[in-house]
Amino acid sequence: MKSLSDQELAPRGHRLWPSLAAAVAFYTCLPIPSSWALEFQTVARWAPTMGLLIGGLLGLGDAGLQQLGIPMLTRSALVVVAWIALTGGLHLDGAMDTADGLAVQDQHRRLQVMTDSATGAFGAMAAIALLLLKTAAFSDLETHRGLALMAAAGWGRWGQVVAIACYPYLKQTGKGAFHKAAIRMPQDILLGFLLLFGLSGWLSQSLTLGVMISAVGCAIALLTGAWFHRHLGGHTGDTYGAVVEWTEALFLCLLTGLQKF
Repeated sequence: MKSLSDQELAPRGHRLWPSLAAAVAFYTCLPIPSSWALEFQTVARWAPTMGLLIGGLLGLGDAGLQQLGIPMLTRSALVVVAWIALTGGLHLDGAMDTADGLAVQDQHRRLQVMTDSATGAFGAMAAIALLLLKTAAFSDLETHRGLALMAAAGWGRWGQVVAIACYPYLKQTGKGAFHKAAIRMPQDILLGFLLLFGLSGWLSQSLTLGVMISAVGCAIALLTGAWFHRHLGGHTGDTYGAVVEWTEALFLCLLTGLQKF
């Protein structure tokens, strides 16, 4: 097999770093030095990796709060609030807009409603439901809480990559428009799946349970994206966010039932 020389690897590294740094800037509120070069066109490829980063940071925060003696429920609520702060509410905002759009019976007006910056009643209810589900489910997880956060955030963003790759984009412009052209099929989907499958095995420390956790995460991510496609005929940047949020919440809920195995 032909090996790559240092001269061949260096240009690849120079291309990857601006994309990775841009993904951090796009998917999180972590500060990025203004002097760094950023390449936003391919950030969607890093979405599952960013999920692991976000979940890992939240897990560290949860461990720190535990050392301070904060009770489980309060700790879980603080982590969920930090979750919003770390992502800037990027995906939660999309889930709220999507809920407002789906509440409209006229399918031709749904996209117009989703682009309205004002939050309606259904968007507010969706946000409340998501935050309650995440807080309640996370407070019921007694062990491997940090890894559970990494898995939830990772599978949510893997579902986003699948939605970008497999379904039509419903707008000619928008924040999510450039993602579809950048996703590579099937390698970006497979790489994300293998990464998360390995994490699920680490989370469970059992091959059988690891397969079960992976199957749950994969199924929720796929079905959530398919559900929005069925009701809207495709996806937008808002529904990409909705896929992330609902996959995260439902995955944590089902994970509470798997912890007894």
